[in-house]
Amino acid sequence: MSQYTKNPPLNVEDVAADPLEQFLRWLEDAGAAGMIEPGAMALATADAQARPSLRIVLFKGLHEGAFTFYTDYRGRKAQELAVNPVAAATFWWDRLERQVRIEGPVHPLPRALSAAYFATRYRGSQLAAHASRQSSVVRDRSELDARLAEVEARYADGPVPLPEHWGGYGLTPQHIEFWQGRGGRFHDRLRYARAGCTWRLERLEP
Repeated sequence: MSQYTKNPPLNVEDVAADPLEQFLRWLEDAGAAGMIEPGAMALATADAQARPSLRIVLFKGLHEGAFTFYTDYRGRKAQELAVNPVAAATFWWDRLERQVRIEGPVHPLPRALSAAYFATRYRGSQLAAHASRQSSVVRDRSELDARLAEVEARYADGPVPLPEHWGGYGLTPQHIEFWQGRGGRFHDRLRYARAGCTWRLERLEP
């Protein structure tokens, strides 16, 4: 069993005053450590009855201080965000024995930003965004394959446009916690809490 011995102590004086800067430092460290998907984050949402759901999505950068991700607006996460526009996200980097937790409100991204990102996606992913009705029940795989083939034929001679039902969200953090493993499970936890236009940095007990 791991005893979390890879890291030196995480002290307040060792981290950036801005949690977004600190996050980007740790994200870069995760990439350098060989994490397959350093931008993978577990995103938790809840419906109108506060029933939670959780899935892995990919972090796609910061926009005006918000953590961005993209999805189908017809899927479960989007439906839950429509009625309860708050979320929590967690990054877990086992090779570094580090975790980052984020909590805050979520808002749709500008359409132009979604279009710009969609244009950079692999063509197969663009086609799949048109073919899939995310979270809907489907009879079998052959129905999906047939729909994808139809979409491929439709856009065979040109670029694939941004679907009306697809786009991005931004999670604006109100709290960001940086967790680092320590021996004996006496871990380090530093939490940034938004205080108006600034951040308050505090240590939490493990």
